[in-house]
Amino acid sequence: MFRNSATLVIAAAALAAPAPVLAKGCIRGAVAGGVAGHYAHHHAIAGAMAGCAAGHYYYKHKAKVAAQQRTAAGR
Repeated sequence: MFRNSATLVIAAAALAAPAPVLAKGCIRGAVAGGVAGHYAHHHAIAGAMAGCAAGHYYYKHKAKVAAQQRTAAGR
């Protein structure tokens, strides 16, 4: 009972305070990780968290490589 009500309070607080999206790649990674975690012994939450981290890392790496290529092309 407490777990469900605590989850609802946290979700409501997160939705009530709009903030700019800084974690690009997180949503797509969280969805993929959640699905994979669900099928891997019902660990959807852990999979979503790991997927979010991996998606964010991948996006940052991709943006860094693209910036380096733009810099090299401009020389």
